[in-house]
Amino acid sequence: MTSSYDSLGIRPIINAHATLTMFGGSLMPAEVRKAMEEAAGSFVDLHQLQKSVGERLAELTHNEAAYVSCGAASGLLLATAACISRHTPEAYEDFSKLNGVPNEVIVQKMHRNSYDYAVQEAGAKMVEVGSMEGTRIEDLERAFSPSTVAIFWFQGAMNEPSELPLKDVIHAAGKYKVPVIVDAAAQLPPVSNFWNFTQQGADLAIFSGGKDLAGPQASGLILGSKDLIERIRGYGAPYHGVGRPMKVGKEEMMGLLAAVERYINLDHESLLQTYESRVEYWISGLNGKKGILAQRDYPNEAGQPVPRTRVELPVGMQKEQVIDALMQGDPQVAVAPSENGNALLLNPMTVRDGEPEIVLQRILEVLG
Repeated sequence: MTSSYDSLGIRPIINAHATLTMFGGSLMPAEVRKAMEEAAGSFVDLHQLQKSVGERLAELTHNEAAYVSCGAASGLLLATAACISRHTPEAYEDFSKLNGVPNEVIVQKMHRNSYDYAVQEAGAKMVEVGSMEGTRIEDLERAFSPSTVAIFWFQGAMNEPSELPLKDVIHAAGKYKVPVIVDAAAQLPPVSNFWNFTQQGADLAIFSGGKDLAGPQASGLILGSKDLIERIRGYGAPYHGVGRPMKVGKEEMMGLLAAVERYINLDHESLLQTYESRVEYWISGLNGKKGILAQRDYPNEAGQPVPRTRVELPVGMQKEQVIDALMQGDPQVAVAPSENGNALLLNPMTVRDGEPEIVLQRILEVLG
């Protein structure tokens, strides 16, 4: 099958890895593509569109307010800017030179990750609490100061039993009237996460539009406090604030709205059964073949309640070799390396019908 990538010499990938940005996130369904195509056909007032789309998204997700950002990382930056702006009487555009304005964002040390740079891009100073072994409530309490503007919480596979639970973080933040920002970029499913974090008391929860939600890759969804989202709106395009370089088009706004409407109405139980069937297919087709040990792994790489297949490789065959060979073959197949042990991880969420069979065949071919 030919594609528009052919003229550039780009080969499509069978993605059994994850909804990674470097592979294009997810594949947009027909409803989303249609909404974007229709949006592209008219001029509109972007101020009004962002406001109206936000109101509809808030209604759908049971939140006070909503805002469409240019990806989840953009959402983190804008959320941080909004929290900082609560401490200065004037709106400002240069968040890198705060001139004494409070700008400290508390984060558990075990929650530090490569995405919190977006928080710092808003001019925030990260204040770590706890250690990689765990966090106590006393650690958090000691970190509050007049310069504290927010607490950053990362929800995902990094969460550990030894961390300070979100409910305790929210309770402590409430005493000091400090907003809590939840990075929930990859935390769909379950669909209830649209309202779970904010109903617990988090002020903002931020999701990627281009992961399991299957909206535009260059979109994100900020949900929560009406006051903070009104501040965010003032900093984002088409206004000339700190978010102007992270412009969201009318096509992304309407595409994300269509994606959320679709996602809420999906039969998620049926989808989960499809994922379980794919995992079982890989296990039955690989386990015991060519020295492979294949088994069900749970949860997935993002901490989502979805299974995946763990493929323990035979002695003498390194996971890096297999991953490279799968990507160099025809068709290209992307799989994930296990963080522990010499194993591959196969994701049932990102393959289409007919592709699990190709993934299995290619792995067996590579292993000889």
